[in-house]
Parts: sequence; structure tokens; C-alpha cells
Amino acid sequence: MNKQLLLTAAFMLVVGLAGGYWLAQQQKEKPTVQLPPFRQPLFYRNPMNPSVTSPVPAKDAMGMDYVPVYADEESAGSVKIDAVTMQNMGVRTATAKKTLLSHVVRAVGRVSYDEERIVRLHPKTEGWIETLRVDKTGQRVKKNDDLLSIYSPQLVASQQEYVLALNNLKVLEKSPIEDIRRGAEELAKSSLERLKLLDVPAHQLHELTDSHIIKKSLHIHTPADGIVINIGAREGQYVTPETELYMIADLSKVWVYADIYEYELSWVKEGDPVEMQLAGVPGRIFKGHLAFIYPYAEAKTRTIKVRLTFDNAELLLKPDMFAEVTIQARTQQDALVIPTEAIVRSGDGSQVFIARGEGKFEPRKVRTGIASNEYIAILDGLEEGEQVVTSAQFLIDSESSLREATAKMMAPAAPQDGHKHD
Repeated sequence: MNKQLLLTAAFMLVVGLAGGYWLAQQQKEKPTVQLPPFRQPLFYRNPMNPSVTSPVPAKDAMGMDYVPVYADEESAGSVKIDAVTMQNMGVRTATAKKTLLSHVVRAVGRVSYDEERIVRLHPKTEGWIETLRVDKTGQRVKKNDDLLSIYSPQLVASQQEYVLALNNLKVLEKSPIEDIRRGAEELAKSSLERLKLLDVPAHQLHELTDSHIIKKSLHIHTPADGIVINIGAREGQYVTPETELYMIADLSKVWVYADIYEYELSWVKEGDPVEMQLAGVPGRIFKGHLAFIYPYAEAKTRTIKVRLTFDNAELLLKPDMFAEVTIQARTQQDALVIPTEAIVRSGDGSQVFIARGEGKFEPRKVRTGIASNEYIAILDGLEEGEQVVTSAQFLIDSESSLREATAKMMAPAAPQDGHKHD
């Protein structure tokens, strides 16, 4: 009996050792699975409103789980957002690319006179108007047309002096004394010059020289072609050199004034081609150029006035007409551009959010240039081909600010001078 018991115990021992050996071999062959270390979230964020957080897991009003935010997930300022949240936020991106950036400035223009082609006619002497031959505003006149006749005692006296000088010259021109002859010639010459300075027309001077007949009234002629836009005196009126008899404007060229906004000022320059259309002249496109940019802004409208020049040989452009003006602004070559909506502006400058893939977004400061047609030039801070966020960036910005603030609060305080730490 004892012998059988010993045999049974020995058998069980062998079986146990064999089973243990077999299990040990199986454990060696089986790969070890490493479980990720547990990370404690800093807080939980509302997926639709990043400013709303919770210290414990929660759900929003729509039943969506709050998103956990971890301290070691990203560096301060950067953001990582899961795919579901990105879809709910409507995140879209665009690629920074180089292209030709051009701009068309549109404004309302007002036709006006060319100030360099306006003539204001004043008499050179006092007198009375006897005959007014051009007596209607809007009347067209040509250079040297007879405008009016004026009686002036000074003109009569000057004619008398000239006639006496001519008679004196005729008597003394054969004098053997050279000084006498020269004095007579100079007197006649100075008398004639005085009449010219009083705007006596050339044909009347020739007639006076030939006939020696003194005219009671003298004619005043227009000095240039144009349209009479103002008449300052009527027949019988006493006038002085201060009286403006006529204002005559040459409308073969006109100026057009337009106002452009401050942000468009960087686009335009003098010499830019301009097109203009008017409701009063349908179907016609007038071509001109930008002649001058005024060096000040209008205080009330915060706009800058520009002056445009147009040919007007057909006189279709009339002063004080309003027109639609298009300035073909210059083109900037090889500008790195992104959509304007990608820019997030703040008190310390402009920034964009770079999409780095896998839901990661990085804020970056940029320096912007001119904007046109929903695009803006980037002068510094961005490379061609980088992806920028064009929508929901304010939600990302809120999350970024919140993440950065949390990181700062968790950072260990710097030791103060004079204190030792163990």
C-alpha cells in the first residue's frame, strides 16, 4: 500500500513538472502587450463652445461628449482637435500660393472744368459798356471773337497821346539832330505800347496808325476758344479792372473728381488708365488717365480725392455730371496670397492658423500686404504650399488661448533670488 502511494505521488510530481515546463514555454512565445500609460485630462471642453469647460466628463445641450484636454498633448498655443469636432466646427483650409494680384478701383466721379483751361476776362481800364455782343451763358466763342465795346476816357486819352506822338514824329523825323529824332521815335513807340497794354486790339491799332481817327469805344476780344460760363456785366454798366466781364472755359478736355477709400490708396498711382461711363451717354466708354492724387484725406468721409483727365472733343462730358469710374490699378507680380478670411486680427497684429495634419493647428504671426478680390498678400511669416485655416479659426483661436493660459498656470514658478530650494 505504501509502495503504491509513493508511485502515485512520483507520477503526479512528474506530471506537474511537465505542465509547468510547458506553461513556461508558452509564456515565452506569447508577445507582451504594452498598455498605454494613463493620462489624466486637465479639463474637458465643450466641442461647440471652446470657452465652456468642465473639470469632469460632461455632455453639452446636444448630447455631445466634452473633449478631454491633456497637459502634454501640445505645446502652448498649438491645438489638436479630433476629426468629429473638426467636422462639427466646419473647419476648412486653403493653400498659400503665388499668383498675379490685381485690383480694380470703382468709384463715383463728378465731371468738372479743367482749371488750366479757364479764362477770366477783366478790363484793363475803367469805363462804360456800350455794346455787349456775347450776352448769353453757354454760348460758344472762338479765339479773337468780338465780345463787347467799352467807352473809356483813359483809352480816348491814350489814343490822343499816340496820334500826337505820330504827328510829332512826322515833323521831326527829318531833323538833323539825332537826339531829337530818337526822342520822337521813342515817344511814338511808348504811346503805342501803352495802348497794347490796355488790350486795344491789333486791327484798331493799325486803323488808328493809318487814319489818326480816334475811336470813342474800343472792342474787347476773347483770348481763347471755349464756352461762356459766366457774364459779369451788362450794357451801360460801369466797370473797373475788378469787374469780371466773362468767365470762359475750354471744354475740349475735362477733369473728373473721384473719391477712393484709404485701403485702396496703395493700389493706385498717377498715370493709371481709367474708364468712365455716364447714364446720360449710354453705351459709350470714355478713356482717360489718373492725373493727380491729392495729398490729404477728406475729414468726414475718410476718403482721398483723385483727379482724372478725359478728352472731350465732342463736348459730351458736361460739368457736374456724375459718372461711374473704373481705375485699372497696377498688378503685383508673384504675390504670395491666401484668402482674406484666413486672417485673424488682434491688437498685436495679424495671425493665421497653420494646418499641420492629424487635427493639429499652429498659430503663426504674419505680415500682410495689399488685398484684392477676397485675397490678401502675405509679406512675411508664411511659405508657399502651407495650409491655412479659412473657417472656424475664431473657435480654434479661443481653444489656443485657453490651452496657452492653462499651460502657463501649470508651469512651475521660477525661484526668486535669495531663496534656496532643497
